[in-house]
Amino acid sequence: MWYFCDVFGRIWQPPFILFNLLAFWIAPAFLHPQCLDFKPPFQPQQELQFCQMYKYFGCCDYARDQELMAKYYRIMDNFDYYGFSNCAAFVQDLICQECSPYAAHLFDAEDPSTPVRTIPGLCPDYCSQFHSKCRSFLTLMSDDPRLAELQHDQSRLCQYLELDDPDYCYPHLLSNEKLTKNLGRTTEDSDGCLQLCLEEVANGLQNPLAMVHANDGTHRFFVAEQVGLVWVYLPDRSKLEKPFLNITKAVLTSPWEGDERGFLGLTFHPDFKYNGKLYVYYSVEVGIDERIRISEFRISSADMNVVDHGSERIILEIDEPASNHNGGQLLFADDGYLYIFTGDGGMAGDPFGKFGNAQNKSALLGKVLRIDVDDNERGPLYRIPPDNPFVHEPNARPEVFAYGVRNMWRCSVDRGDPNTKEGKGRIFCGDVGQNKYEEVDIVEKGQNYGWRAKEGFSCYDKKLCANSSLDDVLPIYAYPHKMGKSVTGGYVYRGCENPNLNGMYIFGDFMSGRLMSLKENKNTGNWEYNEICMGVGLTCSFPGLINNYYPYIISFAEDEAGELYFMSTEIPSATSPTGVVYKIVDPSRRAPPGKCHYEPISVRVRSNLIPFEPKETLIGVHVPTKHPRLSNPEEPPDTGSKTWLQELLDIFRKQDEQVTPTPFTPTTPKPLRTSRQRKGRRRKGKHKNGAVRLVGDEEGRRDRGRVEVYANGEWGTVCDDLWNTKNAIVVCRQLGFQYALKAAKHAEFGEGTSLKIILDDVQCEGTEETLLDCQHAGIGTHNCAHYEDAGVICGDLVSGLD
Repeated sequence: MWYFCDVFGRIWQPPFILFNLLAFWIAPAFLHPQCLDFKPPFQPQQELQFCQMYKYFGCCDYARDQELMAKYYRIMDNFDYYGFSNCAAFVQDLICQECSPYAAHLFDAEDPSTPVRTIPGLCPDYCSQFHSKCRSFLTLMSDDPRLAELQHDQSRLCQYLELDDPDYCYPHLLSNEKLTKNLGRTTEDSDGCLQLCLEEVANGLQNPLAMVHANDGTHRFFVAEQVGLVWVYLPDRSKLEKPFLNITKAVLTSPWEGDERGFLGLTFHPDFKYNGKLYVYYSVEVGIDERIRISEFRISSADMNVVDHGSERIILEIDEPASNHNGGQLLFADDGYLYIFTGDGGMAGDPFGKFGNAQNKSALLGKVLRIDVDDNERGPLYRIPPDNPFVHEPNARPEVFAYGVRNMWRCSVDRGDPNTKEGKGRIFCGDVGQNKYEEVDIVEKGQNYGWRAKEGFSCYDKKLCANSSLDDVLPIYAYPHKMGKSVTGGYVYRGCENPNLNGMYIFGDFMSGRLMSLKENKNTGNWEYNEICMGVGLTCSFPGLINNYYPYIISFAEDEAGELYFMSTEIPSATSPTGVVYKIVDPSRRAPPGKCHYEPISVRVRSNLIPFEPKETLIGVHVPTKHPRLSNPEEPPDTGSKTWLQELLDIFRKQDEQVTPTPFTPTTPKPLRTSRQRKGRRRKGKHKNGAVRLVGDEEGRRDRGRVEVYANGEWGTVCDDLWNTKNAIVVCRQLGFQYALKAAKHAEFGEGTSLKIILDDVQCEGTEETLLDCQHAGIGTHNCAHYEDAGVICGDLVSGLD
């Protein structure tokens, strides 16, 4: 899989690599079905009567189908029986191509700035048949004056109606397997990676770690920042200037990258519309102690978009023995109770007590807690649900609902299938691992999730793991640290706009930036894994969609309508305003028009509004400008003009900063040395500190390989944690290459097991002289293994092509 980072560190995948240009342009490598409204096709809610060839999937709903049928009869009323019998099928075919999943291609409308054809693009043989039998119909079907001029000249007419891209001409596209295979299904690449797109929803946020809705019909969403601010966004994505909640003075956090303390969770009471209650989870300092605090607030009686800050009531406080593993999730499940997800107390290996906090049911850390906060105006602030599993067990805290968790980061409740409600009420969580595995669990009453005896499916504490009384529940999925080192739990998609995603659990990893999905196999009960990649080629070239995101995936969210979002940032610091909220979009199929419509309840706004201004853009290669059709088809083509390939190469050269390979911008330009010159300068045993070399390519190519760096008198490898194109830039430039084509991971060029691991967590800006000049964990300091050895592929644009 080819991953790239742009100059801002955002994750994306290029639409194609330069040395695959010809393969890409000869035939469409990636499907791009698109309607005339520049949106994906859909399955009509009501079966079409006229354009039945597209009754299962296309670009027309029943109403449009009826309009096209009326247009057909208006045209046919002008002809006698002979004309009707010979041309009815032709006319219906042409009219119905507006309903084709590829209507935008057939009508030459991929670019919204160009005029749309009035007759779909026809294949030459079909055009010849149509002209010989039914050319008189053209002026009734279109008001294009050129058609009347060319009506009696078959050659010129068919040239005029021909598409620049012959793959999409009608009717041959119907038999083009590359265009029709798996049409309407979520696209996968050759590695099985699902091709999805994103829509930017909010930006400029400081570590946005929660986004929730109030389930009150307003369709507002509330975004919480780690520093203790919560912002209100309206359905049009405008932001209220005045914060919904501001407890920055009380929240304990810092600007340090990776600080786990802060404002960590927010949820609204199921009856918020009537009682105005919400609950927050945050870190505080009380004297010399650090604690997690669960508080109840009420909405202001004067402004529905502001919390009454004087209404805070502390529901629960728990001492934190360390600054990490603070948990942070709050949610109300279908039973109406408040669930609180705590971490194990921090440090490493849950070292607290004989068996650790997580296995100790008398401790509140390392647990899923369940409490009843209804009717708490008088008496206790919370009560214990009578069916909590350990209410009658001596020494066990009655709040405990489940135990044996390490640090569950982001949990969600499954809304259930929209039609059958299957799966409704299940609680999914991502539980962050120690040093080998990350896991996803379904939380159930009274269950033990294994920590610290187990990490994922494997034993961590061998003595505890061998205890026959452990009786733990295994995760539904676990992945090793070569894929990521900090799981961020997500949601089961149950929205309306992306039907293909229904039932898919979508989650991510904070450290690797990897987006992932699980789907339950109903026959086996197993959860099947697919990675999620950003759409390549033209996959995301719909208005408003992008194909890149910042790498630190902090949290996932669901709006009131059930659509799915995630939040990530460029710099994982509580004070860095680089956080963005993204909406997940499947470009292969949308819901039928009107199906997902809702009318938000109006919101009375007393604050100034800040309109949303998107900053992210679609990254990749811009398709060459479409050559206009000749005003005079008899005019011979300009043989001296550039070919499409020359034009494309010009675009590459002019837009180096927007297109992979990523260009270098060294602080001090230096003349490049050839490979022979570089080789001649090497001296055995006299390497400079920070020198690099590439090894391990099976074909012996000098422009690619495992990265080995020289430090303190010895060669060693580099771990792929945080490894990206900026790091690769430093390596490739140091070796005299002009471009970094790929930052390779997962020991793609073999494991350097005979060497020490020299560097880990390398973070470069791309302008450093050597990797040693970049940020890193320290020479010889690492938390990885050789299966994570990093590599690069370098190149000199054209001369470096394979």
